[in-house]
Amino acid sequence: TTGDEKWIHYDNPKRRKSWGKPGHASTSSAKPNIHGSKLLLLVGSAGCNLLSTITGDRYRLQLMRLSRALKEKRPLYAQRHDKVILLHDNARPHVAKPVKTYLETLKWEVLPHPPYSPDIAPSDFHLFRSMAHGLADRRFHSYEEAQKWIDSWIASKDMSFFRRGIHVLPERWSKVVESVGKYFH
Repeated sequence: TTGDEKWIHYDNPKRRKSWGKPGHASTSSAKPNIHGSKLLLLVGSAGCNLLSTITGDRYRLQLMRLSRALKEKRPLYAQRHDKVILLHDNARPHVAKPVKTYLETLKWEVLPHPPYSPDIAPSDFHLFRSMAHGLADRRFHSYEEAQKWIDSWIASKDMSFFRRGIHVLPERWSKVVESVGKYFH
């Protein structure tokens, strides 16, 4: 089980790579206005939700819903006493005391996540990277318009797209360990 969040900006200028000669300045590329209108997309194994801000208590509630959804949608896990393995980053809400306490009661295994490492979460290296290509040069005028686009984009992906992101996780994990915390892509 994995989950993550991403800010979706209403205004998404297309970013371009530029090459310059050594010693010469490269051309700059526009970035989204971090203070402009945006919404928070929360993704996980149980689905996607749009939120304003996530706190430790809200994240604990998300985990409670995820636990219930796993029991309902994957009853064999509970019957076989299979362990749930959770991968989430070290964001404050994820390591808050109520979350840690709740995870201990679930007896889920929480995989260690190196700080500031976008290379390891499938949502970062697979889902959000692909979504960023679709968002390039896209402008939304309302929350509803952004939500409709996100729902449509996710619905356009078949199950194999999402499985690919999970299946390459062991290889990515090895690269993170080998790189000793340095970024790679």
